[in-house]
Amino acid sequence: MASMDDLPISVMGSNFKRNSLVDEPVTDEEGSDSPESRVGITHVRSGSTTPRNRQASPTHSPRLGPSRLGSFDQSSGDVHHASSFSGFKLFGFSSNESLHKLKVDRRVKKRAGIVWYQRKRFKGLLIIILLVGMFFLVNWVMLLRLQEQDDIIQEHDDNQANSNPELPGNVSSPKISVQGKRKAGRRKWPKGNYGRLLALAAHALAEQGENKPEPKDLWQEPLLASSAWKPCADQRNWESSVERNNGYIMVTANGGMNQQRVAVCNAVVLARLLNSSLVVPRFMYSSVWKDVSQFSDIYQEEHFINYMTPDIHIVKELPDNLRSLDLEAIGSVVTDADVVKEAKPSFYLKNILPIINKNKVVHFLGFGNRLAFDPLSFELQRLRCRCNFHALRFVPKIQETGALLLQRLRQQESYPGPLDKHLVGPFAKSTMNGNKARSPKASRYLSLHLRFEIDMVAHSLCEFGGGEEERKEFEAYRAIHFPALSLLQKTTKLPSPAELRSEGLCPLTPEEAVLMLAALGFKRKTKIFVAGSQIYGGSSRLTALTSLYPNLVTKEKLLSTSELQPFMNFSSQLAALDYIGCTAANAFAMTDSGSQLSSLVSGYRIYYGGGRMPTIRPNKRRLASIFSKNNTIEWRIFEIRVRKAVRQTKHVFTRPKGRSVYRYPRCKECMCWTGT
Repeated sequence: MASMDDLPISVMGSNFKRNSLVDEPVTDEEGSDSPESRVGITHVRSGSTTPRNRQASPTHSPRLGPSRLGSFDQSSGDVHHASSFSGFKLFGFSSNESLHKLKVDRRVKKRAGIVWYQRKRFKGLLIIILLVGMFFLVNWVMLLRLQEQDDIIQEHDDNQANSNPELPGNVSSPKISVQGKRKAGRRKWPKGNYGRLLALAAHALAEQGENKPEPKDLWQEPLLASSAWKPCADQRNWESSVERNNGYIMVTANGGMNQQRVAVCNAVVLARLLNSSLVVPRFMYSSVWKDVSQFSDIYQEEHFINYMTPDIHIVKELPDNLRSLDLEAIGSVVTDADVVKEAKPSFYLKNILPIINKNKVVHFLGFGNRLAFDPLSFELQRLRCRCNFHALRFVPKIQETGALLLQRLRQQESYPGPLDKHLVGPFAKSTMNGNKARSPKASRYLSLHLRFEIDMVAHSLCEFGGGEEERKEFEAYRAIHFPALSLLQKTTKLPSPAELRSEGLCPLTPEEAVLMLAALGFKRKTKIFVAGSQIYGGSSRLTALTSLYPNLVTKEKLLSTSELQPFMNFSSQLAALDYIGCTAANAFAMTDSGSQLSSLVSGYRIYYGGGRMPTIRPNKRRLASIFSKNNTIEWRIFEIRVRKAVRQTKHVFTRPKGRSVYRYPRCKECMCWTGT
């Protein structure tokens, strides 16, 4: 059994062997043991029986501290403490100085590492700041160059326009009809939120050139699905109307040409529902439209009466015995305030039929959207379509001028389009000589209904960047033309303009419309026919359109003053020309889905288009979300998101319940499905 003096040596031996792979022995600069180590070894040899060769082993180098020695045997009690004390006594000086030196070395290395890391971090931050600064500098320089490049392109286009004064008819200086005067001088991007995106759009259109093809579906519909629907509203499955009936229905329709067209067809359905004769509808004079046109000034009255005779009895005037009656005094006058919007057939059977049975006549004043689309019987719904798509034909003077407008839009290639015979009748004939090949790409054009007139923007309750002056102008306009809305605005808390815009309830501005077209992929040289050219804000609101798409035309630009003279001061007849130009286009883009003209045009194109007349219907809520990121979004991302938002509206689907058959005629009542 080993003595007490032997225990530290054996413990040290075992522990040093265990630690020899981790810690190297502490030596002086020449590599020999320190003097303190030699003293310790001499002391051990005098009182130990450990062999000499073991004591000389490198594993016995005095490296470990007291904690390793004291951890040998926790059950040894006093022996444990004695061993620890002997270890400290044997190696006290050597161990303390070695540990101190090791700690100092580690502390120095740690401080050096911290200094190195701080220097590295400072250099990294400096490099990042320089890179970010270079990025913004390069971006700023590129935007300046893009704007200068577009100025050069615009100057080139202006020079070409000035050097080619020959225009159709007697137009000497064609201008887009706008509210306000066009300022001369260098073109600048309009002030507002879209200057950055417009510059990016100009650059993208310049890069596109003539070689890069347009997207495949830009001028197409899903042909197989859409062409399977065929027009069939002209088919009748009921008996002819009986001339002797309950009484007479008179309608004085309000609004513009398109609202009046809807009111006429609703009146036809109501006459059949109440088994009454219809007096040829009259049109109400409006302080907004300022037009005295009546039914026979816009539509062929005889054709209307004859075509609808199998369905209802139509007369031009009331019988003499009823004409002298004071209709208001006998309670036969019904205004829009008396009828809820989109009233159901049951309302008329319950409330209007008794008036007809009693007084033999009822007079509707206004009649704007006062008949629901559902629930309605199959034949009554078909009658609606029959009236809109077959019975209403424009008068010859509108048809003739409309045919001239289409001929000039198609660059003198007057081959009739698929809808021409329904729009302009006998004036849709080819005047091409010989067997000259037709170039459909050269003659195709895009029509755009830019619904941004003063009445629309004021009624929307939205803001369009004009500040306090614009708000005061809108308030004054609403007080005169929309007093009910003006009163509602003062007495009720309505959604803010920002909320209306985020919900897609604001009409697209001209800047937003042109950005949408550029993102969809229409080339810079695309011919665009703009309807509704009395733009609020004047020429400054059209700057973006004319800068990005210089081949922008209107009926005022394509037709001479003498050709337009018969229609001057008749806004409904001018609207009929816009209707023809938009409906016959190879592609039609609307900016406000709530517009009656856009609804009627898109529905007419569906009904007669055979799946070859695409319509662009923007989802304004999604577009509002995209436009809200105009200061940061990249052009490529903007293109992708806009195309996705528009592509989803091109799907072919049947009329949703409760929606207009004038806009969605793909239903069993209006069209027949011929697919499998």
